[in-house]
Amino acid sequence: MRKTGGRNALGRITIRHRGGGMRKIYRFVDFGQEHFGQKGKVAAIEYDPNRNAFLALVEYASGARGYVLAAQGLDVGMSVECNEQAPLTPGSRMKLKYLPVGTLVHNIELEPGRGGKLARGAGSAAKILAVEGGRALLELPSSEIRKVSEHCFASIGMVSNPEHKDQIIGKAGRVRLKGRRPEVRGTAMNPRDHPHGGGEGRTGRGMAHPKTPWGKPALGVKTRRKRKWTDKLIVQRRKK
Repeated sequence: MRKTGGRNALGRITIRHRGGGMRKIYRFVDFGQEHFGQKGKVAAIEYDPNRNAFLALVEYASGARGYVLAAQGLDVGMSVECNEQAPLTPGSRMKLKYLPVGTLVHNIELEPGRGGKLARGAGSAAKILAVEGGRALLELPSSEIRKVSEHCFASIGMVSNPEHKDQIIGKAGRVRLKGRRPEVRGTAMNPRDHPHGGGEGRTGRGMAHPKTPWGKPALGVKTRRKRKWTDKLIVQRRKK
C-alpha cells in the first residue's frame, strides 16, 4: 500500500499524526457476491494488517480462491456458500428475506448488489428483528434499529476476533508501527498553534466548549448531514 504521511498532492499535511509505520500488502476481500452460487472450503484463517478481524481464504469448486471476512467459529476445512438460500452455517452468505428472525449477521448490504457495508469490524454483528413489507428490521452493533431491503445479502454469524477490544497496546513503539505519530494536547501548545494554547505554566483550556485547531466546535457536535436519504429507514437512533 502507498503511504501519504497524511499529505495531499501539494505536500501539505491535511491529516495530522500520520507517518512511518510498517509496510503492508493489501488483501483484496470479497465483500459482495463475487462467487455467487458456488460452494467453497476454508483453506486458511489469516491475519490482515489492514483490519482488526481475521480473513478466511476460501477455495471454490471452480478452482478460484478468494478472501472473505472470517466469521467467529469458522475454521479450516469448513464449507461456506453464497446463494439466495444457503445453509445456516458461519460465513455462508444469503438474502435477508430467507434468514430466520434472531439470526446474527455481518457484512450486510445497504443496497442490493453494492457489497457489504454494515457490521464488518472485529466482534460485530447485527440481529434480525423482523422481515416484513419488503424490508428487514436490523438491530446494529451501535444499538441503532434500521430497515434494509430484504433482497440485500448478509453473511451469517459474528465477525471473528471479538477479543480485539481487550487488546493492550503495551508500549508507544507499537502505535508508531501502526503509522500513528504522537498527538499533542492543545493546552500544551502556543496560542498561534491552537485556540487552547498559551497561559503561564500549566493552565486549562480556559473556555466552556473545546475547539479544534481551526476554531470549530469539538466533542459532542453532530456531524451527520441534516438530510440524508437513509434517514427514513432509521427506526430508532443509537442509544448514547
